[in-house]
Amino acid sequence: MLKIYNTYSREKEEFKTDGDTVRIYTCGPTVYNYAHIGNLRAYIFMDILRKVLKYNGYKLLHVMNITDVGHMTSDADEGEDKILKASREKQIKPEEIADMYTEAFLKDIKKLNIEDPEYIIKATDHIKEMEEYVKDIVRNGYGYETSKGIYFDTDKLSTYGELSRVSLKDLKAGARIEIDDEKKSPLDFALWIKAPEEHIMKWNSKWGMCYPGWHIECSAMSKKYLGEEFDIHTGGVDHIQIHHENEIAQSRGATGKNPAKYWMHSEFLLIDGGKMSKSLGNVYTVDDIEEKGYYALAFRYLSFTSHYRNKLNFTWDAIESANNSLINMKKLYQEHLNANEKAYDLDKYREKFLDAINDDLNIPMAMAVVWEVLRNNKSKNYAKLLLEFDEVLSLNIDKINQIDKIEIPIEISDIIETRKIARENKNFILSDTLRDKLFDMGYKVLDTSEGQKLEKIQ
Repeated sequence: MLKIYNTYSREKEEFKTDGDTVRIYTCGPTVYNYAHIGNLRAYIFMDILRKVLKYNGYKLLHVMNITDVGHMTSDADEGEDKILKASREKQIKPEEIADMYTEAFLKDIKKLNIEDPEYIIKATDHIKEMEEYVKDIVRNGYGYETSKGIYFDTDKLSTYGELSRVSLKDLKAGARIEIDDEKKSPLDFALWIKAPEEHIMKWNSKWGMCYPGWHIECSAMSKKYLGEEFDIHTGGVDHIQIHHENEIAQSRGATGKNPAKYWMHSEFLLIDGGKMSKSLGNVYTVDDIEEKGYYALAFRYLSFTSHYRNKLNFTWDAIESANNSLINMKKLYQEHLNANEKAYDLDKYREKFLDAINDDLNIPMAMAVVWEVLRNNKSKNYAKLLLEFDEVLSLNIDKINQIDKIEIPIEISDIIETRKIARENKNFILSDTLRDKLFDMGYKVLDTSEGQKLEKIQ
């Protein structure tokens, strides 16, 4: 029996759905910059949810949006559109900014073995659906017009704050000074924004040339692909109080319903026990991890050391440990694969693994089961079982020989040996130069506790 924690009820609930297809909506990236590893932890969680549901026999109808307009530099209605800001700074067209970082995001999730949802959809392809959704909200008495846009009237909705469980009074007390003095309440948020003449991204609508508010995008697109009510909505904990609260409000205003039965949120990633910030120079990407000589999947492994509802602390020592554990896991798998002994307790381990993943995606506990199997007497049967578990974990435990069995030309071997000597002499400038040279020649070198490993770039 699968149980998941529902942020809405604050309880771990038995998962139930109508039929055998689970309908999921995930808040995707705002594509104004490269995704950092804090962003990507949320998508690893999304991926695990997908694979646990599939392991339990469900089919999936999963939608993830790409926000390429409307997300302000504040999660509320303040500041500048993030895409336009990046466009101005880089002097590139907004659509080119969005395309560039969308492509980079999709490459990153592929490196992390994050499976694509059934639908990955762009906000700018659904402007008409958003306008119609805003019209429904206004028609039902929950929206009003100012000289700057269309706002949601939070005072009209008695349940506002139902997800974050913060009272309307407390929210108002903590609200920032209103940007639009025509707003009825500082909590009222923009559904549809009237575009200044110089604004690049704008569309003609009932209210003139406008662009959508960030929150309306997810409400309109989830309704189009999943209906007025669906099973699961996922995102990060930073979405709870503003973005997801406002999504629920919009849905109540348009349809009278909470759009999702289960709201699931992943916790923050910490860097060396603190926040990630540009000023501290600790905003890391998957490329940064690979440039240090580690597998991208070492970050996926590291994510499995903490439950998705707990904070995860990233350090370079931790990623090195995760990388070494991943390598060791692959080697132990190979030992099982090459053994001939039988195993008679497969069902016991299969049941323990299923119990772990079905207990609100308890992947740390599932990994403990995996290591228990890995350390057992070697058997091909265990190798098959481990591959079954890897359908959920997606750590590529069977791919170690891609590194160790490639044929290495003599000139490459000479560079590897020279680099080994450079590292022993702590000549890291030469070491990095040789690493880059190997990369240009089609090989990626990985520095592990057991020495240099070479991977053919394909």
